[in-house]
Amino acid sequence: MHTDDAIDSALGSGVFGLLDPVLAGSAAGVRPDGGAGIGGDAHVVAALVRAERGLLTAYAELGVLPRALAAEVAPGFRPDVRALASSALETGNPVVPLVEELRRCTEDPEAASWIHRGATSQDILDTALMLVAKDGIAAAVEDLAVAASDLVALALAHRDAPAAARTLGQHAVPITVGARIAGRLRAIVRARRTLLDVAATLPAQLGGAAGTQASFVELFGSELAARLPSAFAAATALAAPPAPWHTDRYPILDLAHAAGLAIAAMGTLATDVVTLTRPEIAEASVQRGGGSSTMPQKRNPVDAVLVRSAAMRAPALIGQLHNAAGLAGDERPDGAWHAEWPALQELLRLLVGAAARTRNLCAALTFDAERARANLALSDGLIVSERLAFVLKPRIGAARFAEVIDRTAAGTPLAELLRALPEAAEGDVDDLLDPARYTGRSGALVDEAVRAARDEGIR
Repeated sequence: MHTDDAIDSALGSGVFGLLDPVLAGSAAGVRPDGGAGIGGDAHVVAALVRAERGLLTAYAELGVLPRALAAEVAPGFRPDVRALASSALETGNPVVPLVEELRRCTEDPEAASWIHRGATSQDILDTALMLVAKDGIAAAVEDLAVAASDLVALALAHRDAPAAARTLGQHAVPITVGARIAGRLRAIVRARRTLLDVAATLPAQLGGAAGTQASFVELFGSELAARLPSAFAAATALAAPPAPWHTDRYPILDLAHAAGLAIAAMGTLATDVVTLTRPEIAEASVQRGGGSSTMPQKRNPVDAVLVRSAAMRAPALIGQLHNAAGLAGDERPDGAWHAEWPALQELLRLLVGAAARTRNLCAALTFDAERARANLALSDGLIVSERLAFVLKPRIGAARFAEVIDRTAAGTPLAELLRALPEAAEGDVDDLLDPARYTGRSGALVDEAVRAARDEGIR
């Protein structure tokens, strides 16, 4: 059943995040003033217009189009996104109806004749998607920098606080709270750097109908045609491509990998938070928590939950982009190109939304060192059984050592058993069982992670 006309009119064409709350309130969501969110349809259309204007600017830079004439092209153009989407059904992409609309809105016939001259739809659409991606990365890396700064402070504050490391869901060996945080910090800093590196290499696209640039050679000659892609890239603030990439979809895959790396890094942090904020563990808490419609005691780690949802969705989108790249045949893909668009659009929006949620999460995140130490005691010293094995097995043999572990697991205090062993009693049993004495290089790992973050400008 469709909405009634009044509601439908009020909804407009924006996606607000009603059923996708990881986007709501982020730069990927529709703004309260109705402005376009990053990666949304309105943002894509704006990028298409930027690409068309960039081509005109490139022509002006190369001296084949007067700058004054380029300025006459559709001043104040405000496209109807819904109308463009409907018109795109005729040609299979929105560039053709957009160009027609730009020409209709340009009063000077000569200026109108220069719009899209020599270009093909793929040139403009691929370039626009790179522009959208660059905007999305800029928003994400800003939020990740703030999140990383908060993690730096948390890692340093808990540098030496012992806690139980967990492997396969069970207590393993001691770690420090700081070292656990540092591991997530390193991943986010690395992912942020990868995003920045990819953003610097996102290329414009200008190959003409089949990637041979024949139209530009015919219009302007070989020498100017060879210079045009670099001028176009400069006009759009993108990288100059070494060659047209109509069916060599490496920029899409580089972008997908970088976005996937970042979302995965955020997802692992969020997964830790969901685990550590469980009441039975309670080693972490978030100062902003969501309640329940029926359970007033609930303080759900909503930001972490939403970031995890993004991490669960991203792999399928990356897989779709790989599949499309692998099936990009001939000189322009028949369907594989089209399959990229919604997958890339959603992946970019997830990146931006997850980064915003991660920023909120880290700002509200605290750790309880005392609770972490209390949880260490749950295994009655067996958390350091690896250390005990190194120390005691050579002295008492594997069989007697296994008996000590079994008896402790059955309820006999481990310290009592060790003091009854002549081979162990001569040493400092309390020191031997102290988890804080078996955290390896945890402190140094914190320091190294913080230095790496500082080197990336994280403060």
